[in-house]
Amino acid sequence: MKHIFVAFKDFRNTTGKARWKAFGKIFGAFMLLSLVLVAVIFIYFAKDLPSPGKVNARFIAESTKIYDRTGNHILYDIHGEEKRTLIPFAEMPDSMRYATITLEDQAFYSHYGIKFSSIIRSAIKDILHRGTTQGGSTITQQFVKNSILTREKTFTRKIKEVILSIEMEQKFSKDEILGMYLNEIPYGSNAYGVEAAAQTFFGKHAKELTLDESALLAALPQAPTYYSPFGSHPENLKARQEYVLKQMASLGYITQEQAEQAIQIDVLSKISPYAENISAPHFVMYIKEYLESKYGEQAVEQGGLKVYTTLDWDKQQIAEAAVKTGADLNTKKYGAENAALVAIDPKTGQILAMVGSKDYFDKPIDGQVNVAIRDRQPGSSFKPYVYLTAFKKGYTPETLLWDVNTDFDLGTGKDYNPKNYDGKNRGSVKMKEALAMSLNVPAVKTLYLAGVNDSINTAKSLGITTLNNPERYGLSLVLGGGEVKLLDHTSAFGSLANNGVFHNKTAVLKIQDSTGSVLEEYKDSPGERIVEKKYLGMLDYILSTNDLRAPVFGNNNPLKFADRSVAAKTGTTNEWRDGWTMGYTPSLVVGVWAGNNDNSAMVQGADGIYVAAPIWRSFMDQVLKNYNIKPFPKYKKEDTGKPVLDGTLNSK
Repeated sequence: MKHIFVAFKDFRNTTGKARWKAFGKIFGAFMLLSLVLVAVIFIYFAKDLPSPGKVNARFIAESTKIYDRTGNHILYDIHGEEKRTLIPFAEMPDSMRYATITLEDQAFYSHYGIKFSSIIRSAIKDILHRGTTQGGSTITQQFVKNSILTREKTFTRKIKEVILSIEMEQKFSKDEILGMYLNEIPYGSNAYGVEAAAQTFFGKHAKELTLDESALLAALPQAPTYYSPFGSHPENLKARQEYVLKQMASLGYITQEQAEQAIQIDVLSKISPYAENISAPHFVMYIKEYLESKYGEQAVEQGGLKVYTTLDWDKQQIAEAAVKTGADLNTKKYGAENAALVAIDPKTGQILAMVGSKDYFDKPIDGQVNVAIRDRQPGSSFKPYVYLTAFKKGYTPETLLWDVNTDFDLGTGKDYNPKNYDGKNRGSVKMKEALAMSLNVPAVKTLYLAGVNDSINTAKSLGITTLNNPERYGLSLVLGGGEVKLLDHTSAFGSLANNGVFHNKTAVLKIQDSTGSVLEEYKDSPGERIVEKKYLGMLDYILSTNDLRAPVFGNNNPLKFADRSVAAKTGTTNEWRDGWTMGYTPSLVVGVWAGNNDNSAMVQGADGIYVAAPIWRSFMDQVLKNYNIKPFPKYKKEDTGKPVLDGTLNSK
């Protein structure tokens, strides 16, 4: 060290060649110290590291089990048996190798196991975020991280990962590393490795994969549940597959023509039918996606979690049977191939049943898509939010509206002229009659009085998560011009059932790790009051009084209950693309959607009362037997002293 300071002193007091000579001594000394420091760190950490030569000694992954609310019924054993078949590198097609490299590590064949630029970038992020971040790893690092090291996220583990990656590159060829990686990586649906993935998704060996199929498989590992061909986001999977193909062309692995040809192939239609021991599949996939977003893919696939859900298995079976029977009848009578149902406990927000389609395994109708969490137009089933907003502003169920042909000036140079479902107008009607009979013209006038933004705010405060662009909807909002999710819609109706108290929807009661430690657990809460109780009394009265809806729906309609109070509202969208029935008691809220996943129209006249209400009623009849009869808060008519609001104008 003394020599360094002498050299530094000489450097200051000399010029020309002598100064450069002194500079060289200083630089050389620092380089030597750096090399010694790196060597010390390397030796310190390397002495306790496992041998890269033992990478094929795999540990046994613990499966994650998803249970119903009792813990007696296993809905899904995520990895009770890992599907993995090791194959030689020669049997992995070039298309699979290059698609993987394109997405995961484009510099794979040129680096030495690590990329210093990525490590430096990751280190900066770690410092800024005061923790260890992930991302930017090479294929070699990913393999080391998943196959040799533990899953802890620490700086020391990162150092070990770097050391082992360098050692791996010294011990194995690039092809050997890539081969081990492709034999190890999870593709979802219990498929580990490219051979298992090829068998699971395409029913063939990996060596038989075509370019379009390889690109699709390469797209899965980033988020296997989200991108699963059996999941709810097939359009996003297809988009990612197309991105892979375009990138492969830009990197020179394939020609532009080959990429275009592969993109044109309907690769999703080639997916083999998914058949596995799984109960309540749409709900299970909903839970699995939640787990992976919170705990990570690896924790779910290998962490041995025990997940106790809110699902009521008895209600789920009733719901599945009701949806299947109803959808089969709708297919014959109304051209509606699919249906979905959600049931929630309004007192807690707990999801009791979720059916996303009539058959999860029915590929022609896109049965794997969970319609319960997809955006669909709600039709007139949205009207209760608008009328509730009007009640909060001082209007009453007795308020008079004029159901006459009306042109609404939208300020765009074009008028809006809504029509009732039957094309007829009824003159003077009260709000309670207009809502119960689902008259469109008075509903638009009510929205005009209540305000579009305020009505949207009411809906969102009750549980709707969509409708984020109020300027897009206008007065057609009250007729279902915006999109909602059945799950959200049912949750929001649950807030109505719970006298205006909101509980966030939840699907999990408790999650334990493999040691039994509780990771999260549902806690009872009083909820959040959104609307005053008296306004809900008004709405409950209207939606549960059969005499008010009878002039349109008939006295003996599916919404009529002789032995208890049940509030209900149907909905139908333009061109009969969606049919809805939403309803509740103080203890249970149920929503049903019917239609076609591809948004094709049902036959003319396929109203919600015909395609959705029978499914809803079948479920309610069977389930409500086990519920005590509870009345809604009693509606008390108030005298405002204003004839229009009190509904007395005609008698004056």
